[in-house]
Amino acid sequence: MSTSQEMTKHIHHGRNIKRFREMLGIKQEGLAFELGGEWSQKRVSLLEQKEVVEQEILDQVAQILKVPTEAIKNFSEEAAINIIASTLNDNAGSINNNCTINFNPIEKWVEALDENRKLYERLLASEQEKVELLKRLFENSK
Repeated sequence: MSTSQEMTKHIHHGRNIKRFREMLGIKQEGLAFELGGEWSQKRVSLLEQKEVVEQEILDQVAQILKVPTEAIKNFSEEAAINIIASTLNDNAGSINNNCTINFNPIEKWVEALDENRKLYERLLASEQEKVELLKRLFENSK
């Protein structure tokens, strides 16, 4: 048996429908509602257990989930894992774990205290202006 035939054998349409549905955050009840009147949560659950799903239903589900029908028909967890593993092995998607952050928490704390001091000074000046204004208004009213 060739490799492509082996992969086709391992593809489970129902499980793929479930994977895409869950990735999109759609509940079985929601998919059943979108599929129409004769569908229920239980029927969607049974659909997700089927290894091979009829083309018409695959097309409907793909349209509701907004994914290509071929994605549901051909998605293979093994193939996805192989792609991810090979990407990680050739360092194409590697992350720099040697990142250093130059950040002094005491310096940041002192900056915050300075900002607070400036804010209080502005608030005090504003209050002093209000007091002066009220004094003038009071003296003018006598």
